[in-house]
Amino acid sequence: MALWLIRAGKEGEFEQRFLDKGRIYFNWSGLNANLADYPELGDLYALFESIYADASQGTTHNWARQAGQFSRWMKIGDWVALPSKFNPVIHFGKITGGYIFDENAEDRFQHHHTVEWFAPDIPRDRFDQDILYSFGAFLTVCQIQRNNAEERVKEMAANGWHVPKTSTATIEPAAQAEETEARSPIDLETTAKDQISKLMLAKFKGQGLAALVKALLEAQGYTVFMPPEGPDKGVDLLAAPGTLGFGSPRICVQVKATDAPVDRPVLDQLIGVMQNFHAQQGLLVSWSGFKQSVEKERGAQFFRVRLWNREDILNGIFAHYDQLPAEIRAEIPLKQIWTLNLPVEES
Repeated sequence: MALWLIRAGKEGEFEQRFLDKGRIYFNWSGLNANLADYPELGDLYALFESIYADASQGTTHNWARQAGQFSRWMKIGDWVALPSKFNPVIHFGKITGGYIFDENAEDRFQHHHTVEWFAPDIPRDRFDQDILYSFGAFLTVCQIQRNNAEERVKEMAANGWHVPKTSTATIEPAAQAEETEARSPIDLETTAKDQISKLMLAKFKGQGLAALVKALLEAQGYTVFMPPEGPDKGVDLLAAPGTLGFGSPRICVQVKATDAPVDRPVLDQLIGVMQNFHAQQGLLVSWSGFKQSVEKERGAQFFRVRLWNREDILNGIFAHYDQLPAEIRAEIPLKQIWTLNLPVEES
């Protein structure tokens, strides 16, 4: 079994389609050719150079190598990892069909494998940092091999998607990784967020996460009431604009600090609680993100409920760090640095 990284568009715009259709796509625009007709890498180089004549040779060769991996190297039974762009989770699937070229399919969806998504919504925080480094590669298609990642991920799957206390996997670099992971720059922003996230998991558990959300809302100009610990009647915070909190909108906030994504019943509960508190809007906060049953409701609930996951909380901390209470800043010691934001050429 090989383990592959796959991405669903530069901004994750095709993620839901991958999951709903049970497929992974090699979604390069304008690639109207059967990759199986180009068995040699040199043939793929020539194909990509002819189709994408405006791109540099280095770029077209990079794309061609990924096309070769997708069409020839991916095999039935291999596993694929799809990092979500919308939640701090990774979806895992098993390839169930060989490479297919469908010339009648719409642009970007002519090349696919069928996939069984057997483990969607696995929180990123459960993985060791070195494996997250590999999942942070900028390549759209990439075989994950470093540090015996395949065996370690399989051990996690057998252990309820948690790292076993004792592992039989030996951690040593794979020489073949030079042709895959080593070719791609690492997403430094995502890597930094993963590291900060692991610190925050240790510092802000349970009621501590609710206190952090309270501080973020106050930094944005809200007056926030936090009920004492105990039965929360479905609400952790009440917030409204203004000095006394008499402004509008009135917001009910539910905060979940669990290590698993939140499912639909929690959203339904919040919507019911909003009526009990005469709130106009709701905010559902889940550190580990949301299951697909909740994600599919984002549009329908857009004017009533906002969903915050780990990414939203971290972005709020970065935006309002100087306004946060000193005791919170002491728990999350951050330093702003500047680095070059060079473009990464993708499809």
